[in-house]
Amino acid sequence: MGAPEPAGWATGSWLQDQLVRGHRGDPWHGWSVARILEGVHAAGAAARPLHGAHSIWEIVLHMTGWTREAARRIEGGSPAEPADGDWPGVGDPTPERWIAALDDLGRAHAELERALAALPEADWHQLPSAPRDPSIGTGVTPAQLVNGVVQHDAYHAGQIALLKKGLQR
Repeated sequence: MGAPEPAGWATGSWLQDQLVRGHRGDPWHGWSVARILEGVHAAGAAARPLHGAHSIWEIVLHMTGWTREAARRIEGGSPAEPADGDWPGVGDPTPERWIAALDDLGRAHAELERALAALPEADWHQLPSAPRDPSIGTGVTPAQLVNGVVQHDAYHAGQIALLKKGLQR
């Protein structure tokens, strides 16, 4: 993933479309993240229907952090873990805080979408100077980074969907 992509691998507009579809649109694979999260309330989001698994709330915070970190990198920031860490704690699981967490996930996606809209097409396939480190996703082009966020969202959307079904038992 750290090597340059073939010419024409993916355009910025195509990747932006995939990002939006996966988060709040109509992705090919099923429901968007936003649609899967519909109807999940604070108690359910904080619950652990599957022993040893992260809660829906923890996954939402994790996704928010990495989406925001991707936006920061696209805007020229040095690669790092998300500001609040890889898996931030939920804290007091109140309904107000759950709504705020969902709103923040939406804001993080909006930040990434704005950063991508400002990125010149010629820069989408430029390798950064940071070496490849899969643990924090460095050493990849902006196109690869955005594709990774799309994949990350789809992966965690599946986890959330399964946890949500577990809550219905």
